[in-house]
Amino acid sequence: MPLPSCRVLILALLLSSCAFRSWGADSDVVGYVKIAHGKAFVSTRQIAVDAQPGTPLYQGSTLTTGSDGSLGVTLKDNTVMSFGPDTEVSIDDYLYKPAQDRLKLAARIVKGTLHYISGVIAKLKPEAVSINTPTGIIGVRGTRFAVKVED
Repeated sequence: MPLPSCRVLILALLLSSCAFRSWGADSDVVGYVKIAHGKAFVSTRQIAVDAQPGTPLYQGSTLTTGSDGSLGVTLKDNTVMSFGPDTEVSIDDYLYKPAQDRLKLAARIVKGTLHYISGVIAKLKPEAVSINTPTGIIGVRGTRFAVKVED
C-alpha cells in the first residue's frame, strides 16, 4: 500500500536530516563563513562547496579563494580571519572548551594572504594558537597580524 504523499515528504525530510547530522557528527562546527566574494570555496572531507555567508567550518576544512576571491570567517571563540585572492588555508586543529581549559587553534596557510584577529583562545592561552606557513610557524602573542605567502 503506497504511503500518502505527505508521509513520503516527512520521511524524506527525516532521512535527509539524519544524513546531514551524521556528516557533521564526527566534527562539530568550529565557525562560519561571514563574507565571501568572487570565487571562494570551503572543502571538508574532500567535498568542496561555494563559500557563502553561513557556510559551516569544521576541523580539517580548507578555505580557498580564486584570483578574484576573498573570504572572511569567524570561529566559535570569535577569532576572525580574512583571506585575499589566491589563498589556501586549512583549519588543522580546533578545540574550544574554556571551562575545561582545553583550548587550541592550529591553522596552515599554503599560499596567499591572511589577516588574523585574536579571539578568546589567544587571549586565554596564547601558546595554544599557531599558524603554520611553508617556512615557519607564527606563534600568536598579540591580537592581530597579517601574513603573505608567495608561491
